[in-house]
Amino acid sequence: MPAVPATTGSRSPLTAVMPPGGLAAILRRHWLFTVLLTLGLVLRVLTQVAYRPALLYIDSVKYLFGAYPGNDPPGYQLMLRAFLGAGSLSAVAAVQHLCGLAMAVAIYLVLRRRGVPAWLAALGTAPLLLDAYQLQIEQSIMPDTAFEVFIVAGLVLLLWQPRPAWWMVLAGGAALGASATMRQVGEILIVPAVAYLLIVVPGWRAKLTRAVALCALFAVPILLISYRNYMTVRQFGLAPYAAGTIYGRAAAAADCATLRLPAYEQPLCPSPRQQALGPDWLDHGAGSPVKTLILPPGLRHVSVDTNFADRVLRQQPLRVAVAVARDAAKLFAVDRVTDAGDVSIARWQFQRDYPLYPPYIALAAGHLQFGQFTPAGQPEVIAAGVRFRGTKPAVSSGLASFLRGYQLHGGYAPGPLLLLATLAGLLGSIGVARRRASAAQRATAAACLLTFGSAAAVLLASDFFEFSWRYQLPALITLVPAGALGLTVIGSYLAERRHRGGQVPAPALSPAAARDPAVAGDAVNGQAAVRGEATGRAKHRARG
Repeated sequence: MPAVPATTGSRSPLTAVMPPGGLAAILRRHWLFTVLLTLGLVLRVLTQVAYRPALLYIDSVKYLFGAYPGNDPPGYQLMLRAFLGAGSLSAVAAVQHLCGLAMAVAIYLVLRRRGVPAWLAALGTAPLLLDAYQLQIEQSIMPDTAFEVFIVAGLVLLLWQPRPAWWMVLAGGAALGASATMRQVGEILIVPAVAYLLIVVPGWRAKLTRAVALCALFAVPILLISYRNYMTVRQFGLAPYAAGTIYGRAAAAADCATLRLPAYEQPLCPSPRQQALGPDWLDHGAGSPVKTLILPPGLRHVSVDTNFADRVLRQQPLRVAVAVARDAAKLFAVDRVTDAGDVSIARWQFQRDYPLYPPYIALAAGHLQFGQFTPAGQPEVIAAGVRFRGTKPAVSSGLASFLRGYQLHGGYAPGPLLLLATLAGLLGSIGVARRRASAAQRATAAACLLTFGSAAAVLLASDFFEFSWRYQLPALITLVPAGALGLTVIGSYLAERRHRGGQVPAPALSPAAARDPAVAGDAVNGQAAVRGEATGRAKHRARG
């Protein structure tokens, strides 16, 4: 698979990958992607019709009504507030489904521009288009689709040209920064983005200025949302009250027998039975030590949680690292199941009935009712569903059963495929260091490095807090495209080696030829004659 030279200059973005001759010629050339895109559209229409007005989850009350302010970045909440003023929950889900299709188109285009063959570029979008867990999250009032959209937008802007223009750097940085206002883990994406610019931009002054510009625009949306939190909850930060959520990971991994703690933090050490329930229960379960802790006067709960986690990380970093690595490896499992201590995968699976989570999501007179727990632990109603048009939940049982069967019987990106993408992305990223690589090969390898680095950063950062199949979905927009780029780099290198191996090797000159120019000339002529004879035989075989 020789690399296709990356396109630059004044060519239209579409002419770089789409031939002239009208729509029919375009569809013929990109027939595989067209088929996959059509299937993705059909699945999204079925999902939209099956669950009305949209799917809701426990966390949806945060984004619809601002429950538990400061626990999550409010970027998605602000987007919903602007959208629902003129729309409905059904419209939100429809827009998210369209965003899923748009992300696939954008990824396909950028893969083609970076030299990936059409068939491989199409396959690089197949998991995003067809994965049932992706369909489910697009139908849900959750920030994950918006998080993915900003990641794809940032990566596409940085990768559209081998050396991104200034405006692409600025816009790409802003898009990646905006992803962190949807899910705070997006903050880690600045690391692979800066590394990419330092590699592809020539000249140290240009490298540094563009890297600084990227960081500045990356910080803008984060600072704006942090200031907004300061004005509302009097705390500066994307999610100032979420720091305690690292307690679950630390407590699950800790060896409390050897952990040195002040007396008031010792009740935070879970029992072995509690540790087996996993980080999510330790963070949110009613019987968790963090929920039953009684503090001395003058101490804040969030600060004590954070201090406990910090002591575990400092004193027992290897235990935490092993726990994170063990969870990260679950991505490559053949089957998607719920392991002991994990968040139940059923939360992200289609159900035959409309899923409810009382008191957060309940029914009252056939309409949705939203609630939360008070600081005293008592449930309270926030609002009834009459606030939104078309909120009366309905499920098409036939379509719901079809989608559930599709999801449970292989309608997702299999773990071995993601493992192949990981290995290919890693090997392809190494291609950046090849000295003999052509400009096109190096551009493809650099694109592989950015996408693979982004995948590793966002997935590992998510696993650092807890494992959830929901948090593995960004692999579809980063890890799989990185695998396609990596396979292209590897294929180009192998093709190059075959090409070199097929040439008649030039025999080394004898010492006499090396000393005498006349003898050397005869030797060169002899080598040319041998190559000419070999070429003649090859042509004769081709005619025969």
